[in-house]
Amino acid sequence: MDSVGVILSAHPFWVWLAVGAVFLVIELATGSGWMLWPAAAAAVVAITELLVRLPVVGQVALFAVCTVVATYAGRRLMPRPPPLGADINDPLTRLIGHHGQAAGAFVASQGRVFVDGKEWSAELDGEGSVAAGDRVEVTAILGGARLRVRAG
Repeated sequence: MDSVGVILSAHPFWVWLAVGAVFLVIELATGSGWMLWPAAAAAVVAITELLVRLPVVGQVALFAVCTVVATYAGRRLMPRPPPLGADINDPLTRLIGHHGQAAGAFVASQGRVFVDGKEWSAELDGEGSVAAGDRVEVTAILGGARLRVRAG
């Protein structure tokens, strides 16, 4: 541990650049967006060390403050773009196109269907009627656990 302190006090600029590089490598490997800000904070500490000599405690404190400020500002000012497609982890969207059976007769275009091993509340897509046991196809998710189906 003593040798790390000696290296840090002798070459603080290069040590902080190396710390920033490690954070950048972790960011590249994970793609999380969280390690970018400590990398930037390490670069700020490295540049500060070129201009003003700080004790090791001051360097670490500056790094901590810059990390918190950079993370907060980065998340606040540069939000992530919304996803381009449907959420692949949403279990309901995968039901679109699946076939099932009407659990009972539809009344006023409302009823229940049995799809993918579960019973769902459903609304009929278009005109027509569906009797108990008729084959249906899921055409849309209406919200929550409600499906839009068509006979077929």
